[in-house]
Amino acid sequence: MVRIAPQLAGWVAGVTVILGVAATSESVAQDITYKPINPTFGGNPFNSAHLLGVANAQNDYRDPNSTSGSSQGDIFARQLQSRLLSAVSSQLVDAIFGDNPQERGTFTLGGQTISFFRDLENVTITVTDDATGEITTIVVPLFFNIL
Repeated sequence: MVRIAPQLAGWVAGVTVILGVAATSESVAQDITYKPINPTFGGNPFNSAHLLGVANAQNDYRDPNSTSGSSQGDIFARQLQSRLLSAVSSQLVDAIFGDNPQERGTFTLGGQTISFFRDLENVTITVTDDATGEITTIVVPLFFNIL
């Protein structure tokens, strides 16, 4: 028979009781599941805008070869170009759909030529880059309710 010091007798009894209860009780567990957050790896696709915003907010890298300037002159030039293009688009819409619609017309602005042709079903707008010859064609259907 093994003799245990009186100081350790209580500790040994406690450990024996705990081990006995653990050995006789039923173990309970559940499956561990992993669901990614990033939609690239199968996560919820509604998280993409949030994750992109967080990534852009944390990104402090600036391209050293970037030519985009933010001086007052550059901002003014961009705003002026935007206003001129807006005025041309307003004139184009008035010429096609205004009070006195035209069958065809041509606008020239900078290095671009914008022409349109109107038939009974569609308006075809052609934008030509004069420097490269690249042509972009836009077809806008006309919808008339004839009673």
